[in-house]
Amino acid sequence: MPLEKARRLEPEKASIREALGIAYFRITHWHAAELEFRKVLELSPVDEYAHYALGRSLAKQGRKEEASVHLKLAHCLRPREPGELSLEGDR
Repeated sequence: MPLEKARRLEPEKASIREALGIAYFRITHWHAAELEFRKVLELSPVDEYAHYALGRSLAKQGRKEEASVHLKLAHCLRPREPGELSLEGDR
């Protein structure tokens, strides 16, 4: 995957890690997505999208309590409509 090569070349570039996390999420590699979004947060702790995406990745792995923490952080960083960050659709 070209994004994996880009990550090897520039491992500290948050935009590459985010794009790779999104790619992993889309192909249902939840744990790999989790690791990428955790790295984005290591590089940029107040990245609201990374908190949101990490929360979704954790929820897909059945880790709802941990997911809820990141979804709440994402909401605090950028408030949304009630229910927009809900885990209701995840099982």
